Amino acid sequence: MAVAAEKPGSKGPGDHLQKVAELLGGPRILSRPITSSLDAHELLVHGLPGSALNHLIHGLLVIHKTDSLEKAVGMSLRTFQRRKDAPAKPLSQEQSGRTWKFAEILAKATDVFGSQGEAEQWLERPAIGLDQRRPIDLLATPAGIELVEQYLERLAYGVYA
Repeated sequence: MAVAAEKPGSKGPGDHLQKVAELLGGPRILSRPITSSLDAHELLVHGLPGSALNHLIHGLLVIHKTDSLEKAVGMSLRTFQRRKDAPAKPLSQEQSGRTWKFAEILAKATDVFGSQGEAEQWLERPAIGLDQRRPIDLLATPAGIELVEQYLERLAYGVYA
């Protein structure tokens, strides 16, 4: 997997990690600060707290609990509802990874579009550079995630096609 270059003018990888961690509730919910990719790895290996997913979903401005959101985080609405009753129970490694990746893409899209609301609207709309597919629908697979990340990089650098 390629390491994404930072958008010109951004503060670097640590800044991006902080944005992702904040979308998941920050140190209060994650129980530790995330200062490096290794910190993120350790957190995901042990499983994100269920409350991190709750925080992420309740912080969404435009995207609602839809089929596409279920695909993006790899959890059905029914499973999410059951998990709300046990917020301390950690997510599985796969659910943690998918949740983290969704937060990463949302943070990157927020940087590119200037606001979380605009980023969420972009995730929900068909994109010309993605063959008229909605970016959120592509988050269901690793190949789709890579396409969305590459497209966001092109947008960040002003290359639209």
